[in-house]
Amino acid sequence: MSGGSESDECATANGRVYIPEVRNEETPAVGMKFDSLDLVYNFYNRYAFLAGFGIRLHSSFWGKNKKEILRKEFVCCKQGAYRRDETRERKRQRGISRCNCKAKIVVVKTNGSKKYTISLFAEGHNHKMTPSERMHLLRSHRHISDSTKVLTKQLGSVNIPIHQKVSIFEVQSGGMDKIGFIKKDIYNLECSVNGKLRNHDVELVTEYFMAEQKKNEAFYFKIEGDGHDRFSRCFWADATSRRAYGFYGDVVVFDTTFNTNRYDLTFAPMLGVNNHGQTIVLACAFLSKETTESFVWMFEEFKKAMPGGEPKTIITDQDAAMAIAISIAFPTTFHRLCIWHITSKFSVKLPRDAYKEYWREFQKAIWDTDNKDEFDAKWNIVVTKAGLTDHPWLSSMFDLRESWVPAYARQFFAAGMSSSQRAEGSHGFFKQYISRRNSLMDFIIRFERALSHQREKELVADHVDAFEVAQCLLPMPMNKQMATLYTRTMFEQELIQSTACFLELKTEDASKVVFNVSERKNWETRVAEVVYVKDSDHASCSCKRFEFVGIICKHILALFRRDQIEYMPDKYILKRWKKTAKSGLVSDANGNEIKDCADPGF
Repeated sequence: MSGGSESDECATANGRVYIPEVRNEETPAVGMKFDSLDLVYNFYNRYAFLAGFGIRLHSSFWGKNKKEILRKEFVCCKQGAYRRDETRERKRQRGISRCNCKAKIVVVKTNGSKKYTISLFAEGHNHKMTPSERMHLLRSHRHISDSTKVLTKQLGSVNIPIHQKVSIFEVQSGGMDKIGFIKKDIYNLECSVNGKLRNHDVELVTEYFMAEQKKNEAFYFKIEGDGHDRFSRCFWADATSRRAYGFYGDVVVFDTTFNTNRYDLTFAPMLGVNNHGQTIVLACAFLSKETTESFVWMFEEFKKAMPGGEPKTIITDQDAAMAIAISIAFPTTFHRLCIWHITSKFSVKLPRDAYKEYWREFQKAIWDTDNKDEFDAKWNIVVTKAGLTDHPWLSSMFDLRESWVPAYARQFFAAGMSSSQRAEGSHGFFKQYISRRNSLMDFIIRFERALSHQREKELVADHVDAFEVAQCLLPMPMNKQMATLYTRTMFEQELIQSTACFLELKTEDASKVVFNVSERKNWETRVAEVVYVKDSDHASCSCKRFEFVGIICKHILALFRRDQIEYMPDKYILKRWKKTAKSGLVSDANGNEIKDCADPGF
């Protein structure tokens, strides 16, 4: 190519004309004929690539019927010039690339002809040619193939950022200059797709939910607007989640801190825990407002969708509007506040010196007390020592102690959960698939993919428990019994720890026997109280592990071992922890069976 300089700047000042050097068979000529304008474009663009410039479409002349183009110009990308006022009004100031270059071809279609003929070929340019190592940067020589668009979408579905997508394409192609496009083209492609979805998001989501409901009538959803044709809130739960609530709906974790879509809607998942101790999704919602009315609406939809009534326990962070909504929608449910959120605020709410000196004592009062009186006493001692008896935040937390302190809340079943960190752990998992750039429809599709992966892990755990026989570390009849009944993540550790417990008779009368069960741990001796009621043949412990987790505690197991009880009594075996937890029919409020999804996806 002629004028192969490293500069593309225009050369109109010296009046020089640059004629590309390209083989004759690749060079346009007047009289050449083509079957379509696409073929004309491809031919001229190929010539431009060999010559060292880019092209673009220019003016068209239509026939009288406006159905056919009779004349078309294809020009050098440097044709024309920007007006000064245009460049000043641009929000993003860019360099001027046009310099009124006259190079072009013109094709015409004469009456009665089916072909386009080159009627004019202006070969000369008023600027230097682009060197070959930079030709892939010119717009007309960049193209994203259909297969690349598909792959881009697939990579986006697992939240691969644009710069990583480009790196993948670079490896596939063997270099940046061989990809066929630049990073900006991928960005523009995604903006174009998202722009098309933006005004139809609610419509697309509704159609998608209706299609899911058509595939399985047990798919439940509700969408509402704000009265101005704008999205306000929606709730959905598929058959798999609704069935899961029938088996594991005793405790729900609700979290609204996951704001991750381009409309700044709050994503509000309701989570549970399965028989493997894994997090499961029970339902999802988008809310535009975090008000009492919005929360009540969502909880009422949740009750309509779910079989079996209200959960025993719901765990949330501290939010006044949410607390009121729970008391309205779930009047019989124990509302537990996330202990992690509360304890993490001590370093912020307390004076720095007081926090450093007394935090460990606060921790002992919170975690190392088994009954209400013991907690109250230890709390008041440390508050008094720290000189914080009038501290407003500590006073408010003490007033709320029944909702978050283990000594108070452990009597309510929560499958062992005392915080909403399980929800925050799910955030990290789901963020691998979704981002704040997502539209509603894009978010739901990506969330569906993430959820299918989560459910695959549950399926693998089910398979392992069904296919493999757990190896019992303790060759005891009770351990073998529970290994057959329970999933492998449950029970055995309690039995092992029970061997380190020592029983001491405290009192005995005609109705009951009371034992002190001691255990040496971390250089401290912890003592729990086990009460055995003779008439009901029932044992309970001050640690409340059975009430809180649903797994018999090491202290009672120590009593069983002393009394040579070889097998676990049925009253202490909960179906929700058994391998067969998901057996049986689940029906909705109308008595209709909720059948599982054919597809593991949400």
